[in-house]
Amino acid sequence: MKKTFFSFFLLSTSFVFAQNKDYLIKPLAFNQVHLTDNFWLPRLKINETVTIPASFERCEKTGRVENFVLASTHTGKFCSIYPFDDTDIYKTIEGASYSESLFPDPKLMKYVDSLITIIGKAQEPDGYLYTARSIDPLHPQSWAGSERWVNERKLSHELYNAGHLYEAAVAHYQATGKRSLLDIALKNANLVCSVFGPATNQRHTAPGHEIVEMGLVKLYRVTGQKKYLQTAKYFIEERGRDITYDSTSKDEWKNGKYWQDNIPVIDQTEAEGHAVRAGYLYSAMADVAALTGDSLLLNAVDKIWNNVVSKKMYAQGSVGAIGDGERFGDNYELPNSTAYNETCAAIAQVFWNERMFLLHGDSKYIDVLEKILYNGLISGIGLDGKSFFYTNAMQIKNSFSHPDMEATRSGWFPCSCCPTNLVRLLPSVPGYMYAQKNKDIYANLFISSNATLDVEGKPVQIIQQNNYPWDGDLKFTINPKSSFNFSMLIRIPGWARNEAMPSDLYSFNSQSNKKTIITINGKEVDYEIKNGYAVLNRKWKKNDQIEVQLPMEVRKVVANDKVKSDVGKVALQRGPIMYCAEWVDNNGKASNLVMPVNTNFQAAYNPGLLNGIEVLKAKVPAVLIENNGETIRTQEQNFTAIPYYAWANRGKGEMMLWFPEKVKDIDIVAAE
Repeated sequence: MKKTFFSFFLLSTSFVFAQNKDYLIKPLAFNQVHLTDNFWLPRLKINETVTIPASFERCEKTGRVENFVLASTHTGKFCSIYPFDDTDIYKTIEGASYSESLFPDPKLMKYVDSLITIIGKAQEPDGYLYTARSIDPLHPQSWAGSERWVNERKLSHELYNAGHLYEAAVAHYQATGKRSLLDIALKNANLVCSVFGPATNQRHTAPGHEIVEMGLVKLYRVTGQKKYLQTAKYFIEERGRDITYDSTSKDEWKNGKYWQDNIPVIDQTEAEGHAVRAGYLYSAMADVAALTGDSLLLNAVDKIWNNVVSKKMYAQGSVGAIGDGERFGDNYELPNSTAYNETCAAIAQVFWNERMFLLHGDSKYIDVLEKILYNGLISGIGLDGKSFFYTNAMQIKNSFSHPDMEATRSGWFPCSCCPTNLVRLLPSVPGYMYAQKNKDIYANLFISSNATLDVEGKPVQIIQQNNYPWDGDLKFTINPKSSFNFSMLIRIPGWARNEAMPSDLYSFNSQSNKKTIITINGKEVDYEIKNGYAVLNRKWKKNDQIEVQLPMEVRKVVANDKVKSDVGKVALQRGPIMYCAEWVDNNGKASNLVMPVNTNFQAAYNPGLLNGIEVLKAKVPAVLIENNGETIRTQEQNFTAIPYYAWANRGKGEMMLWFPEKVKDIDIVAAE
């Protein structure tokens, strides 16, 4: 029997308990939303039919599964590369479990059951589960340390593995009702809670790579056992208390900043260090703040969010500018030529922004989440469902490109955290669409679908019909079982309110006077905007129809002058989609294009290109080099831009997202 659950909020028939504190806003479970959408439904199906099987196959071929087999007998040699390779199996099981709730697949779940049996046999009697040590305890993998936990703060990833185990176990339990993986996770979590904590006989260590905190919170929600929440809170509060770090050093590995461990989290005001670890930490801080009412944690996570959105996020929603340490840079340090932008960091930002919305009920968090989701996140997976980006470049030139920047997608990586992270994120997208607080229903994402919510004991069906993100005409059919009063809160995206970003980091270069029009049953209505939502309160009856017309204009985006890489340049946005130019559409190059102030664009849908996309076309000057490099001139040519997420699906070549408005200088360089 399958469980019904609210994303990461759930009660089951096995565990019933009362929680005194929590998020006041509750998301509607992803498996309660049934997609009919032309944009997201095919992606979720490809994840089920292509990405998940390919991920499991690659876990088999690279020795990740064999590691668990060897760990059960304590024989052989660790046969993959990194001690966190265990998590690729956990994450793929999590994704398969979520997908099972949407697209039942008995054959796939039978395979998952076989993997869980292998995992269970690898677990040691006291609950310890870490193949990098258990295979050969006397000669563990080099990052593991000579004994359990001694290298946790820096390299071992023992608690990171545990966190992904917990998240996979909860997803599997929710999807199937089976306790097989959950019991393994609880046994491990009981060990972790006994080993780590504030008592003098416990280890005082902050996890090197956060996520165990999020996993422990999920176990708390399932079981109601407070020790899991208490340990999650302990791990968060332990950060910044390691006296072995050198606070005078500028090396983030030596001063603790790389792990967000240089000062206590309640004193942190700026996003710092490894961007994926940071996003998981900030998500956990939001969880714990909601569940405990800790105002100091809430204040800190608010300040850090403001820092990211106002100083450390790329225009297409990515974070983690610096390749050295996969980390945030300084404020406004957002280089294009060397942008790192790990896909996992985008995923962590989705988790975090959803939680921030649940804390505050402000649409700005969903605006950022939408920007990430449609741009810097799905850019990480190819349209074939089995090729990936680890990093997400902002520009690719034929010469002088940074060696870390990927111009082509890969099927797998030695460190393959990003592909398996996408596996688990994609099936959860429907769970970000709706949320509820008492009699207020929040419509956050615009995806054709039908869903039923319970509003104070009364069922309300909502049917969405649209062609988003290509078209701004949205239709909601509201079907309460019987007529009664409640509020529909429809998000009016920031980009439809002349706001490119909920900060001054990016803005549109001109204001639009086009307004969002809302009609109910064909009659235009005045509406109040509260926290970015159009509040529509009335006595709703069956087949009431809300129609929303969002202004889908091509807008030019400019960056804050403090972002030196973008001075004098513009980026292109239409609706939630950021655009780029690829060589294949623009006479073999993209880095020689100029975007004058008066450029006019035409948008047109091309169903045969890149699985169907809206393309932007214009005429722009291009800088041409002639006479064997002796002369330079500009010539007007046809320009085509495609959605940023769709680049690098047609071979290797140049790509640009930011375009100069005029030619200011020419660098003379010798040909290589």
